[in-house]
Amino acid sequence: MRFAAIPVCAFLLMPALTCFGAFAADTAPEPARPVDASGFFAGRWYEIGRTPETFNKGCVAGYTDYQRKDGGLFELDGCHDKTPDGKEETIGGALKILNPGTNTKFSVAYHAMMGLVSINRANWVLDHGDDWAIMATPDLKTASLYTRDPHPAPALLERMTKQVKALGYGGELEFPAQAKP
Repeated sequence: MRFAAIPVCAFLLMPALTCFGAFAADTAPEPARPVDASGFFAGRWYEIGRTPETFNKGCVAGYTDYQRKDGGLFELDGCHDKTPDGKEETIGGALKILNPGTNTKFSVAYHAMMGLVSINRANWVLDHGDDWAIMATPDLKTASLYTRDPHPAPALLERMTKQVKALGYGGELEFPAQAKP
């Protein structure tokens, strides 16, 4: 995710917006099936599609790396500025599974501005397979499509796009450029 170029005021507003969103009525459907945390929250996932937002404008070839760190889980989000060969930008934070056992709801406490600001963001894994996942915020205002391959088959991408809409996401999706195979 592209966070480096966000104005300071945006960082200060994001936690407030996230907090207010936490009190809104959840409109996302319950996740379809449990997640095997040891496999799902390990390694790299490529961001194939997403809700366009100010902070990810110009962010292409995005990815999320899940790692074990300090006895817990850590999420590192990264992307490249404007082109897949552009400057790499990253942000990361501690990941907390909110429903242990089912492992489909989690939050990440991102650390920004040299660790002075923490931005919390909740996500639900609405549906997934071994090599794909549909994630969204609990209020379905933002959604992301992830795969283990940066160049998924067009049929998989089409199916995921239709499925996220069938799950109730009504917003726009964009499909940023990926690194060349």
